[in-house]
Amino acid sequence: MPVPMSAGLLFALGLFAALWLVAGLWAVGRGVAMQRRSAFVAGQTERLASLLEASPYLPVVVRGDWRIEASERLGRWLGLDAGPRSFDELRGLGTGLDAQAHEALRQAILGAQRGAKPFTLSLRPQGSHRTIVCQGVAAPQSVGGPGSVLLWLSDATDGQQSLAKARIERDEAMAAFEALSGLIEAAPFPMWFREPDLRLALVNTAYVRAVEAKSAARVIEEGTELCEPIAGVSATDAAEAARAAGAAQMRTVPVTIEGERRIMRVVDVPLAPEGGRVIGIAGYAIDIQELESERGAHRRFVDTQRELLDRLSAAVAQFGPDHGLVFANQPFRRLFDVTAEDVSEGRPLARLLDAWREGGRTPEVRDYPEWRQAHVDWFALPHASEEEWRLRDGTHLHVVAQPTPDGGLLLIAEDRTEQVQLASTRDTLLRVRTATFDNLFEAIAVFAPDGRLHLWNQRFRRLWGVDESTLAAHPRVDVLMNGLADRLAKPNQISIVQEVIRAATLERTQRAGEIRFKDGRHFDFASIPLPDGNALLIMLDITASRKMEGALRERNEALEAADKVKTAFLSRMSYELRTPLTSIGGFGEMLQAGYAGELPPAARSYVDAIMDSVAVLGRQIDNVLDLAQGEAGTLAVERAPVDVRALLGKALADAALFAEAEKVELVGNLSDNLGSIEGDAPRLSRVVGGLLDNAIRFTAPAKRSGGRVLLHADGDARGVEIVVSDNGPGMPDAVAAVTKGQQAGTQTGGIGLALARQLVAAHGGTMEVLSEKGQGTLVRVNLPRGM
Repeated sequence: MPVPMSAGLLFALGLFAALWLVAGLWAVGRGVAMQRRSAFVAGQTERLASLLEASPYLPVVVRGDWRIEASERLGRWLGLDAGPRSFDELRGLGTGLDAQAHEALRQAILGAQRGAKPFTLSLRPQGSHRTIVCQGVAAPQSVGGPGSVLLWLSDATDGQQSLAKARIERDEAMAAFEALSGLIEAAPFPMWFREPDLRLALVNTAYVRAVEAKSAARVIEEGTELCEPIAGVSATDAAEAARAAGAAQMRTVPVTIEGERRIMRVVDVPLAPEGGRVIGIAGYAIDIQELESERGAHRRFVDTQRELLDRLSAAVAQFGPDHGLVFANQPFRRLFDVTAEDVSEGRPLARLLDAWREGGRTPEVRDYPEWRQAHVDWFALPHASEEEWRLRDGTHLHVVAQPTPDGGLLLIAEDRTEQVQLASTRDTLLRVRTATFDNLFEAIAVFAPDGRLHLWNQRFRRLWGVDESTLAAHPRVDVLMNGLADRLAKPNQISIVQEVIRAATLERTQRAGEIRFKDGRHFDFASIPLPDGNALLIMLDITASRKMEGALRERNEALEAADKVKTAFLSRMSYELRTPLTSIGGFGEMLQAGYAGELPPAARSYVDAIMDSVAVLGRQIDNVLDLAQGEAGTLAVERAPVDVRALLGKALADAALFAEAEKVELVGNLSDNLGSIEGDAPRLSRVVGGLLDNAIRFTAPAKRSGGRVLLHADGDARGVEIVVSDNGPGMPDAVAAVTKGQQAGTQTGGIGLALARQLVAAHGGTMEVLSEKGQGTLVRVNLPRGM
């Protein structure tokens, strides 16, 4: 009887059966899955093979025994007839790899086999332009077994060329970028770059230095701006405006650079490659402080220059590159009738020429359009042009047109009418001068400062007997004069002429001399320095004067001899007369004293007349003796105190009877301060008495009534002044000659004045005679206190 199973066993059997069923179902499912996976793998393999075939990369497996697993493309790439199956088949005759490339590949594979070292080679098959890049690594064990190497080959013919070109372009771009970066960094002015969000991304050293920051990184980090906001416009606003406009924006703003306020020109440039999206804003700032200063100075210079041009006498106008009138000074406006409207409108030169022609301010020409175009073409000339314009009213203009570097024109017109007239006058004067020179009695020559003959007249040429051609060569004075020495009586005297000319040209001193020619002619010559540095040589023929001088010298010698005889005769005669006169006077005094008894009245009057005549004759003899001694230089005077007032009073008293007899009023005006002087009283008495006697004598015949003689005397600490004046007819010519130091014969008045002058001079005084015909005579005598 079957043993009944327990519940536990039944449960275990059920569980086992369930597990078995599950395992069977899992195995079936696993088999189905594997089948499906195998089919999937097969499909994937086919697809991978297709992909590898279509891929630009060709896998090649080199096994440890150097067998090769690869597709037929490898043979085509290497130019082989069939796909290689071993490594040695990669090398063929004229095809495949050459020996060097084949060996290099072998060594690389060996390295990968031994050290699992990857490598990359560039292979070029023989007879082909193809470039194959070979990248090798140790192959996994599942791919080719131990010692296998997996090679990935790619045809890089086009890629290598493009890569090489790209590398070259990259290198060039990098070099350019580095150079540009270096240039930006080394730029002396601030430069920066902003990202699209307008934040600073790059600044150069000049920027860092300008904002006084520690580094560029600190500037970028803190966003330090170079320019402060101006009128509510910040630096980012200006950059945004440049980006919106799509073009560079320029502004001039004040900027503080290293603590100093400067004027900067700031430029923001949007960067958009080939018109694409803006990738950033570049900017730079240039210090134009000096430029603005120079511009201001230039404006002030232009204003000052134009103010100066207005004061010039020359007419000046400036035209711009567009041929328009830019400026005209006041003389130009007056000369060409240019208005302020012409200047403000920038009237072209062509239109101005038309207006000037209508106003008669251009010369008359045959073809005006051609002339007008030629003058408009002044702007294009590389050099200045000069013309002479003769206007209808006789005005003569010198016109200069100077093209300016900016394409404009500077026009200068100078009114030379007066100069032309002066030149004509000068030419006339030169002709007159030449004619005058040639007709002068003197021989004249002008020498330049360098000693060359400059001008001469015909008398100079004829005097020295020189050809015109010789003088026309303007020889030097030494050459000229050395050739003329044989004309002189003493040839060595030619050096005197040279020295005189040299002194006038170099030392600027005037000198003179005298020379004699062989033919007996005498010439005085002198050199005179002229204001222009030249020297004037004048030669005067004094031959006749020399002859006359000789004759006069002989006559003068004869007169001097006769005068000496006359003086000696007068002196001897005076002494001879004095002896009998002394005897006559002595006997007359004895008769008057009664030694011969009492004389009757008639005899007494006779004796008195004799004594008066003796006295007059004695005075005349003394005068003659003094005059003779004065002329001989032997006149001696005594030195004793003389009471001037007493001396003059006695002279008035002695002359009173003679004046009363001649009916002439005699007046004395003697000062109280006359005092005394050192002198010879008798001779001074004769001087005053002679002057009073002459005055009375010459006044009486002309003035039968109303004749008047005045004796005036005054004194000071230095001396005494005595004046004798009358209202007579004046001095005769012969007597007047005595006042000029000439001889006057033996007239009484003449001898009196001549003697008076000598006696006054002997006392150290002076005598002055003033006489006017019909008005009278005045004699002034000045005597010093001491001799």
